[in-house]
Amino acid sequence: MKTFHKALIALLTLAGASAFAQTAGTHTPRIDQREANQQARIAQGAASGSLTAHETQRLEKEQARVDHAETKAKADGTVTAKERRRLTAMQDGASRDIHRKKHNARGQ
Repeated sequence: MKTFHKALIALLTLAGASAFAQTAGTHTPRIDQREANQQARIAQGAASGSLTAHETQRLEKEQARVDHAETKAKADGTVTAKERRRLTAMQDGASRDIHRKKHNARGQ
């Protein structure tokens, strides 16, 4: 009976660790949602004329760099806290660039 309890505890521990790894691993909903929001902001700026074609192209390339960095962070199966901070910093910079380009009075 004692070995049954030990086996059950080991199994539950393993299941819990596996569930934690799945949620902590490569799951990045905030980063993904922010990326989608920034893509929408770029598209809106291009459609409204507040972004020139050159500005739109540059901002799209910046978004591609963020996406590439996210893919690279997920490659080993775990996105660490350091990688998340780096991605957030990259997105902060991209967001600032979008705002600056949309409000620099070059487009319209």
